[in-house]
Amino acid sequence: MDSAPCGICHGDMRRGGRGGGDAVFTAECSHQFHFHCISGTVARGRIACPLCHARWRELPSFRRGNDAAPPGASASASASAARPFFRPVEPRVFDDDEPLVRAPRRLGERRHGGGATSVASDGGGGSAVALATHCENSAVARDACREDFAVLVHARAPTGGGGAAAAEAQRAPLDLVTVLDVSGSMVGNKLALLKQAMGFVIDNLGPGDRLCVISFSSGASRLMRLSRMTDAGKAHAKRAVGSLSARGGTNIGAALRKAAKVLDDRLYRNAVESVILLSDGQDTYTVPPRGGYDRDANYDALVPPSLVRADAGGGGGRAPPVHTFGFGKDHDAAAMHTIAEVTGGTFSFIENEAAIQDGFAQCIGGLLSVAVQELRLDVACVDTGVRVTAVKSGRYKSHIEDDGRAAKVDVGELYADEERSFLLFVVVPRAPAWDDVTHLIEVSCSYRDMETGRTTSVAGDEEAVVLRPSRAESGVAERSVEVDRELVRVEAIDDIALARAAAERGEYAEAAEILRSRQRAVARSAAARAGDAMCAALSGELREMRARVADRRQYELSGRAYVLAGLSSHAQQRATSRQMSGEVAPRRHAHGGGGGSSELPTGITVSYVTPAMLDMLDRSRRSRELTRPPPPQQQQQRDRERRRS
Repeated sequence: MDSAPCGICHGDMRRGGRGGGDAVFTAECSHQFHFHCISGTVARGRIACPLCHARWRELPSFRRGNDAAPPGASASASASAARPFFRPVEPRVFDDDEPLVRAPRRLGERRHGGGATSVASDGGGGSAVALATHCENSAVARDACREDFAVLVHARAPTGGGGAAAAEAQRAPLDLVTVLDVSGSMVGNKLALLKQAMGFVIDNLGPGDRLCVISFSSGASRLMRLSRMTDAGKAHAKRAVGSLSARGGTNIGAALRKAAKVLDDRLYRNAVESVILLSDGQDTYTVPPRGGYDRDANYDALVPPSLVRADAGGGGGRAPPVHTFGFGKDHDAAAMHTIAEVTGGTFSFIENEAAIQDGFAQCIGGLLSVAVQELRLDVACVDTGVRVTAVKSGRYKSHIEDDGRAAKVDVGELYADEERSFLLFVVVPRAPAWDDVTHLIEVSCSYRDMETGRTTSVAGDEEAVVLRPSRAESGVAERSVEVDRELVRVEAIDDIALARAAAERGEYAEAAEILRSRQRAVARSAAARAGDAMCAALSGELREMRARVADRRQYELSGRAYVLAGLSSHAQQRATSRQMSGEVAPRRHAHGGGGGSSELPTGITVSYVTPAMLDMLDRSRRSRELTRPPPPQQQQQRDRERRRS
């Protein structure tokens, strides 16, 4: 039978035809095909024998011999991954997801009905979203009128404290779809590192979480249904990941359509849902390249409608975010950034391929600590004449009423301890001679609490007010450090966007000068002179960007990806990974809007990292140390002891 030609490409089975020495697949009907040929056929939706039309129940996927095991992988793990992984033929409808686990009610907890609403005070004790406001100056002269007075509105999600066991028991379960590029460029060490990173993700999911693995190259395949990560589920997931082999092109559009179908067709839904997309190449199917970067490319076409965030032009419902990872220097950063933007996800740049596990760890550290969903901030003006004129909300949708007397910001989902800061610019009118204070705004919020499942409303403890002294006394006004810090950040984001636009036009010297000028402005700011950690981290970030936009080669290799990952992070005030090649030592970086700092693993180069993310990053670091090969002398000693025994 081996001498018969392949039923698809008609090439010699012994030579491999188009597959070039490809493995042979023997179907249930006994017909044989090159593995490469039959994989392409199945990716196009055919689930029957091309020769006799017999319907197949199972399709094999084998680990290829040239996919090196990750450094330090155990022999048993390698052997397990090398075994064939048999996956069922994909059904037409993905309604085969595993049912959810219903967590038992905690002692003393009342059972809440759907739609219930509770009211919480903003005590800052960790059980509710904490709200605060800061005025640009503590005082404005009584006879002065300010048209652009800045007020900072700050929100912080409830803490995820109480220990790891308590946090695991209280957190909301996750539906996660991982979409993994296995095109030909992923062959070898890249694929081995991806498998190792996925093993870490699987190990850190709980029995209430569900995982689906999708692989894609020229087509896309669902390797396993959306399954709970019990011991059996984890073992099955690891076999699915171990079966991955690299070959073919890069069809990101097909991969995201498959992920959307998994989420759309499921019968059950966990409270938190997300997609992780990793790719090291450029889509050559949905958005064909025209040579180099194409600013007119319609990258939105890669995203199915059901994954588009409502405020980005999609439907009225809440769409799951797609967190994208550009792997190496050859991926399409513009495409990955667009996908993240239109779905409400983040874009991370993994230049240092060995650090992909840390990138995944940071991401799932956040996803496994979601504390708040559907958060909306509401702002109401208090005194007559006070009006909101502008809101600096980044990628978050904001709205100002026609009369300027109210505004709102739709924030959405927050991880435990995560913070958001928004600048509002308001009109401060002249005050009557008898008024010593002007009440500007009051802030409240509503959200769905993930611990109780209830819709909760929180009112800020205090209104934002300014004193109104006479002109002779107006010199007593104090400047807000919090507002200054946010002004520095917002102005830096604007200049980063301008530098990116200049670089895309080919004006690299102009882009570098924009970033140099902004870096100097950050250093001169009052917050930086006071030793603010966020300003120090931002200055370092601008310096790195400046080096990466200096010329065309550097910008094409890494500058575009680094800048876009920074814009993604700052626009959402959420941590992304920028794992740079050549970094060998940890750094200290700002955490959140509070100006503190945390010791971060190598390559974590941005602010907004939460404690849960840090914890998962530490787990990743420790797991990699455990699998790292011992030094040669130590290994030789172990070999001698093994021989003696």
